[in-house]
Formats: sequence, C-alpha cells, structure tokens
Amino acid sequence: MRFPHLAGLSIFLATATAQEKIYQGFNSGNTFTDQTAKKQADFEKEFKTASALSFSPGSFNSVRLYTNIQAKTTADPISAFDAALATNTSLLLGIWCSGTDTITNELTALQAAITKHGQRFADLVVGISVGSEDLYRVSESGIANAAGIGAGPNTIVRFINQTRSALASTALSGKPVGHVDSWSAWANESNSAVVDAADFVGTDLYPYYEKDLTNTIDNAKTIFDTLLKNVTDSAGNKSVWITETGWPVSGPNFGSAVPSVDNARAYWERIGCQLFGRMNVWWYNLRDSNPANKEKFAITTDLSTTPQFNLTCPAGSGAPVSINTVATKSAASGIKASFLMDSWVYAIVVYGFLAFV
Repeated sequence: MRFPHLAGLSIFLATATAQEKIYQGFNSGNTFTDQTAKKQADFEKEFKTASALSFSPGSFNSVRLYTNIQAKTTADPISAFDAALATNTSLLLGIWCSGTDTITNELTALQAAITKHGQRFADLVVGISVGSEDLYRVSESGIANAAGIGAGPNTIVRFINQTRSALASTALSGKPVGHVDSWSAWANESNSAVVDAADFVGTDLYPYYEKDLTNTIDNAKTIFDTLLKNVTDSAGNKSVWITETGWPVSGPNFGSAVPSVDNARAYWERIGCQLFGRMNVWWYNLRDSNPANKEKFAITTDLSTTPQFNLTCPAGSGAPVSINTVATKSAASGIKASFLMDSWVYAIVVYGFLAFV
C-alpha cells in the first residue's frame, strides 16, 4: 500500500475488458501481524472463511499472494499452495521484487510447487504478478512518503522475462505474467516498458489515501473511477485487474477520509459492487497482516464468517447475487439489526411471514 499524489482529473466511469472467467477474493500475506509465519492450517482457515462469508455477492474463492516463499525460509514453497489445493482456491501468485537483484529463490519455490503438485496446482493459478508497487516506491511520491525500497522499470521488465523463461517448459507455461503497482506508476510514461512487457496490469487503488482530492467517503467513487480511467488509458489493450482496494474500518483520519465500519460498508457498496462479477478484484482485506499499517481493513474479526458490515450489493448494481444467506442461529444472533434490515433476503422472509399470518 502507498499514498500516491493526484492532481485534478476528469470524472470517468471505467469499463473493464470482458474476460472468460472473473475472479474475486482477498489479499494474503505470508505472516501474521507479529511476523510469525502462517502455516497451511492458517491459510486454509482464511480461504474457507472467504468463501463462506455471509451475504457475500458471489463467492470469494480466490487469493492474491505477495510471494511464493514460505515465511522464515529461504526458498521453500509457501504453505498457501497446499491450502489452496485443499480448498479449491484460485491463486494470483506473487513474486517479491523490491530490494533485490535476483528472484532466483522465488522461482525456485515456485518450481518446487510445480514439481510437487503438477497440473492440479497449475489449474488454480490465475496469473503471476512479478512485483508489487516497486515502481511507486522509487517514484518521487514514494520516496517522499518513505514507502521503502523499490525497483525501476528495467529491473521489473528483466524479472518478467526471467519468470516467463523459467516457466516456459512447465505446467504454468502460458499463464499471464504481469505486474502490480499504483495508478500513478502506471500513468507515468517512463514505466511504459513494463506495460509493454506485461500480459496484465494489476493496480492498487485507494481513494482513502488521496488527501489532495477532498477524499471523503462521498467523493470516493468519483476518485476511484478517475484513477481507474488513468490506469486503463495507460494499459492500452492490456487487461486491468484490481489487485487491492478497500476502506479502513479503523485507524487515523487521512486528509478528509475517516475510517469507520459504516464508511467501509459504503465503499464496498459504491465501489466493490460496481466491480464484482465484471473485473478481477482482490479486496483489501479479509484479515490484517501488515504491522506497519495503522489503518485496519479487515472485514471480519477473528475470521468469523459474519462480517463487520453487510456485504449485500444493492439491487440493480449488476453484482453477483448474494450467497451464504442461511445463517445458523448462533451466527444470526451476532448480526446487528441494521445488517438484517438492509438485506433483501431478510425483507423477503418478513414479507412472507406477514402474508402467512
């Protein structure tokens, strides 16, 4: 995540390029907030919760990873791979590129997973993201915000080509290979070589951090649509995937942006519901795992399948129909009245009951 700068832009509602299959899910780091390594059981619990969230618009059965390497090891495959196979969760793989001149260990871990699992593993892979916000970190705004060590366009292009070469004779041959970065990095013409080298353009969009744009929750959709148009314009004919977006449920104010459960719900409804089922989206986030973030984005507490706010999309939004709408008695008792009252499922139940009596 980063805090990019934006100057005045025109409003535009972006339309995504149609794809054969649309994926939606969450991001997942390889450690907990205390930096201990996640194990297979931890990833499985995440993936099962994501796919079973009450009232979710369609199934969230995909995950975006930042690395192929198991935490606290040099080049062992991340245990999220085994968890994905156990739960039939699709994977947007990640190769970490910042602060390094080599991705050999990343590729070693990935090739070990291919050897171990073969086509079963390959069938779950949506694509491979070579890097995450590396171009932003070395940009003027990234440096000003102390975003960390990044990598320039020549390095990312080299790593993309190296990844394709390493996978050419494997079960992952032909999978799309791309890069994830901020809208500002994609809009910077000096990074056009990365666009040319990529099969897809992944972008992390956060109106919450656009403090120069009067970034209230009421302006969030306008800001998001404008940023997305900048990315799609820069991407040309390349597919654009939303690899991170969300609004924090708690934390400090940022400019005019106020974190709260109500605002996170409004952001989901106004931005998420225009994307789900139409673009590949990996939301930020099911569970917080970055200790550097004062802002907390998790939409569940303790991986409960009852989220902190109603995930139902408005009628006519075009989002997939809500699923997992039959809650157990114990789970239902924990849902606020406001959660139920704005659910069309609940309304239908009440109407049927009144008609009966």
